Amino acid sequence: MANKKIKIKQLVTNRIRVTKNGKLLRRQAFKRHLNAGKSKKRLRKLSKMVLVKEVFAKKLRKYLGTKLK
Repeated sequence: MANKKIKIKQLVTNRIRVTKNGKLLRRQAFKRHLNAGKSKKRLRKLSKMVLVKEVFAKKLRKYLGTKLK
């Protein structure tokens, strides 16, 4: 049985949110596991969505396509 191809456009649409102004938001890393050793303050800060840097946002916008409109 052949491996399925990864569909990048679908991955991006699941992981990225678009604000009303058209900016892109993403989740932060380092919050999946080993959280017992991290402070509550650090975990709270990691829970927030952050803006995607404009350098990467240009590529991601191409994948998002019609979702931006």
